[in-house]
Amino acid sequence: MRIRVSEQGVELPDGRIAPCAVGRGGVRGEKREGDGVTPAGVWPIRRVLYRPDRMAAPRTDLPVAPIGPQDGWCDDPADPNYNEPVTLPYAASHEEMWREDGLYDLVGVLGYNDDPPEAGRGSAIFVHVARPDYSPTEGCVALALPDLLMLLEQAGPEAALHIGSERAVLNGADPAIAASEGSQPEE
Repeated sequence: MRIRVSEQGVELPDGRIAPCAVGRGGVRGEKREGDGVTPAGVWPIRRVLYRPDRMAAPRTDLPVAPIGPQDGWCDDPADPNYNEPVTLPYAASHEEMWREDGLYDLVGVLGYNDDPPEAGRGSAIFVHVARPDYSPTEGCVALALPDLLMLLEQAGPEAALHIGSERAVLNGADPAIAASEGSQPEE
């Protein structure tokens, strides 16, 4: 299942276009750590994380795991665990997954820059819960909780977010995904 995402919204399985937030730097084919850009491309949803003290495990065919106060995500390009989950406390720069603001109560981990991670190319790119005003993210895609729950309920192992225009996707997409679709990113 390919889920189309643009700065105007996310096309949900029921055909509705749900409002969403993207990175403060917009959607672009080139992403660097800390630039606030949401990377254009086709990114699989690898797994789902949720906060069990605030919600039940979501219904989905994707792998699901609870998060706890000890969970973080390394965003330090110089660290060997860059763009990977880590256990807190952790010495290198990281995001805390157990947040008070509720944004990470439900998270779809996107397969961006993860196989293997390339230092500085961007980390912790998720689809997660949006702020009530849909203010920009640091590079993730964010939806209202009911819309995110619907999206994940319909998502199976082949689900991927198709972020950006067709041209931007071809310029930014994972080369393996583009090749499997008969296209190659432009050099």
